[in-house]
Amino acid sequence: MELIKSLIDFILHIDHHLADIVQDYTVWTYLILFLIIFAETGLVVTPFLPGDSLLFATGAIIAARPEAGLNIGLMLILLIIAAILGDMVNYHVGKYIGPKAFSGKIRFLKLEYLEKTQQFYYKHGGKTIIYARFVPIVRTFAPFVAGIGTMSYGKFAMFNVVGAVAWVTGFLFVGYFAGNTPIVKNNFTYIIFAIILISILPPIIEVIREKLKSKPEGASKS
Repeated sequence: MELIKSLIDFILHIDHHLADIVQDYTVWTYLILFLIIFAETGLVVTPFLPGDSLLFATGAIIAARPEAGLNIGLMLILLIIAAILGDMVNYHVGKYIGPKAFSGKIRFLKLEYLEKTQQFYYKHGGKTIIYARFVPIVRTFAPFVAGIGTMSYGKFAMFNVVGAVAWVTGFLFVGYFAGNTPIVKNNFTYIIFAIILISILPPIIEVIREKLKSKPEGASKS
């Protein structure tokens, strides 16, 4: 329970926590953020890590604290590489482990996550790898599902690179150019909450649409 509270606090106040990381670890911040982005995209057991908000807050911190010596260009390149490598590892984990990982023995690997990602994948095809970059949880499981056997690695690699570049560049530079404005600085927690809400909105809408579609069928059977 304490771990969950700490995680929620980290996500909602990520600007303060990230500022502490930059202050305490300076140049090692590159490695820390690289590992977080890699883990969030590459380790199927860590879908709860804050990808979108972390990128946004990183851009804002770099703009607000030039004295820290962090370079936006270097950060961009490193985090894009982390995102690409993460999805690549996740794809191969899915290829060799497959659905057996969702037997219920691993706490964070819920079958409903896999099924939700499969539905998202079947609807959008290969572009799912790009779309999924912007959807928490689905972002972590999409390459895993692709690796199970629904997509060749060559095709996956192309979508992986495009998705990683779009995702990291988008959130990092929005944070860099807008995150330090007074309106954002004074309402940073609400902005992070809005990013999370907007990110999870597409799968929620999709679930509602599917339920509405299935209602007439159930009614006719009854």
